[in-house]
Amino acid sequence: MSMPRILPCLAATTALLMSSCASHRPAHAWPDASALPAHANLPNPLLHWDGSEVQSPQQWEQRRRPELKKLFQHYMYGFLPPTPRRTQFHNHGVFANALQGKASLKLVEIQTGDGKAPRIQLMMLVPNQRRGPVPVFLAMNFCGNHAVLADPRIPLNPGWFYNSCKGCADGRSTEASRGSQSADWPVDEIISSGYALATFCTNDIDADRKDVSDGVYAWLAEEWRDAKIAEPANRGTIAAWAWGFHRCVDYLTRDPDIDGSRIAAVGHSRNGKTALLAAAMDERIALAIPHQAGCGGTAPSRGQIGESVERINTAFPHWFNAEFKKFNKDTARLPFDQHCLVALCAPRPVLMSNAQEDEWANPRGQFDMLVAADPVYRFIGVNGLDTMTLPPLGELSGGRLGYYIRAGKHSMTAGDWKVFIQFANKHLSKGGGF
Repeated sequence: MSMPRILPCLAATTALLMSSCASHRPAHAWPDASALPAHANLPNPLLHWDGSEVQSPQQWEQRRRPELKKLFQHYMYGFLPPTPRRTQFHNHGVFANALQGKASLKLVEIQTGDGKAPRIQLMMLVPNQRRGPVPVFLAMNFCGNHAVLADPRIPLNPGWFYNSCKGCADGRSTEASRGSQSADWPVDEIISSGYALATFCTNDIDADRKDVSDGVYAWLAEEWRDAKIAEPANRGTIAAWAWGFHRCVDYLTRDPDIDGSRIAAVGHSRNGKTALLAAAMDERIALAIPHQAGCGGTAPSRGQIGESVERINTAFPHWFNAEFKKFNKDTARLPFDQHCLVALCAPRPVLMSNAQEDEWANPRGQFDMLVAADPVYRFIGVNGLDTMTLPPLGELSGGRLGYYIRAGKHSMTAGDWKVFIQFANKHLSKGGGF
């Protein structure tokens, strides 16, 4: 075993401005959900709130896009926590002999504020055979970094876990959980394809518990009480997790081994909902792959197939804010649908991938969201979908708006990663793509 190479603290104190519209609450007083007009059909993303048409790509970028960001946060996800005024990055070690010498394992701690603020444990695998900075798949995991790769140098995550995570007991990980999800993360193939993998755990940000908020929101509540600032009323765990993606991007855009212009956000199921929201709210993410993200992510809220808004808000009330629950029985009043979230990513590529038997995630409805987002891509002068017909099983569609459906059920497999890599190869190639 080689000894770790300890790097100095990279950009030990980085000042970050709170300038993004995703980082603070707007002054606009939006009406209550009950006062919103009903839209039986999908709302047009190219109409402003006042009903006027978006007249130019510049008007989309400068007026309608910020407006949609605020609408999604007010009526659905809750407002993302603010960008930290100060972030510290601590490199705890680089091991050049990971994966039989094919990759370097990096362990990075991202400190987002004072001692009580969340600390994100970012695990990275970087190809050793590289000619320069490489693109990276950034993904949030559900059972801890140690479950992705059975390497004893990766610390066990001390946070809370569902016992459905193999090797976890009483909400805690054990040594038996190491590598328990490695089949879902084909790291050898990712590395051999020329990509780095960066991953962090949900509970670094906020545990996935409806009755406990033990992460960023708990910290902010205490901080803001001390400063006599009102605790935010609109919050949701998916928004908090998206904020975690953004803090990882803060680091990845500074790592000399990573090409910060080629960051792909990936996630499965609830993590896919998060990956899409993170990309929609942060242009530094170059490509989004929300895999089987379903209701609250890539499927229409107005959909009649699979999980409904009322069902998801009942089962997972902590994922979305209080306003979203007002639409449980009247989704037609939503002033947007998930095609508008996809449109916020334009002109960046988005891939929706699905499984035929995963009707709960409404695969057909997800394709409809891409069809409805396509006009925004065309409006700003780039291609979107390359077909308006649902692609056959096992065939990845072209275009910046990609779609893929395979046989099988709700899962993330090594075969899915082959498709992720294929899509990224097309759209993140140096000198090509978008």
